[in-house]
Amino acid sequence: MEKKMEKRTVNITDITTRSSENEPIKIAGYAAVFNSRTSIGDYFDEVIKPGSFKKSISDDEADIRALFNHDWDKVLGRTKSETLSLSEDDKGLKFELELPNTTYARDLAESMERGDIDQCSFGFFVTGEEWDYNSEPALRTITDVDLYEISVVSIPAYDDTEAALVRSKEIDKSVERRIKLLNKINKILEEKK
Repeated sequence: MEKKMEKRTVNITDITTRSSENEPIKIAGYAAVFNSRTSIGDYFDEVIKPGSFKKSISDDEADIRALFNHDWDKVLGRTKSETLSLSEDDKGLKFELELPNTTYARDLAESMERGDIDQCSFGFFVTGEEWDYNSEPALRTITDVDLYEISVVSIPAYDDTEAALVRSKEIDKSVERRIKLLNKINKILEEKK
């Protein structure tokens, strides 16, 4: 299967915004939570395994960006400039972001302080996965990703990204075929008992 770009949205947990008069505003939280089972388009469930982001965030050549609403014209920070830091802990993919002194970043900080915006999404390519087709629905466990961006979002990615749903349907058809095949095999095995 061809490697496809994917996005996931989660609530930003343990979010903090802080600034003093002469310091930039910072946002900190979790862009992804490990071992949290999530339904992907009602076709399969997904879990992200601890360590899945390790290669991406430890790659010195990687230049992962933080965006507002997946908008590449609204860069909030990046690892290359050290305005975005990413790390893994037992809970998930932790981030700290130093916001630029721009209108959209100040507006974002205000909306976050009010509680209007509190979700994060991340864009990635799956480079390692395991499937359990005996689970209902099928379960995909992500073991490794190539992370290219995190985004602070006002609306979850699936509500505003039709392309993500179309891509998911391609994966879903493959999962559906495999489940049907396993069900046929299990039926034959039961009949032989």
